[in-house]
Amino acid sequence: MRVKCVICDKIEAIEDESLVAKRLRNRPIHTYMCNDCSTRITEKTNNRAETGNFRLYRPKSEQDEW
Repeated sequence: MRVKCVICDKIEAIEDESLVAKRLRNRPIHTYMCNDCSTRITEKTNNRAETGNFRLYRPKSEQDEW
């Protein structure tokens, strides 16, 4: 299966039976991102988190008193 990266528009070939290919076929809302872009974004996000100026908005867990 040929896929195109959302960020850098690089075209790659992935196996038809892989989990990523199945997700792309069955759920059109999923997009493909190449490994280079994925690692670059991960590194930059971790660097921003280390500075302290980065907030990750996660849902607050409500604890029951019971």
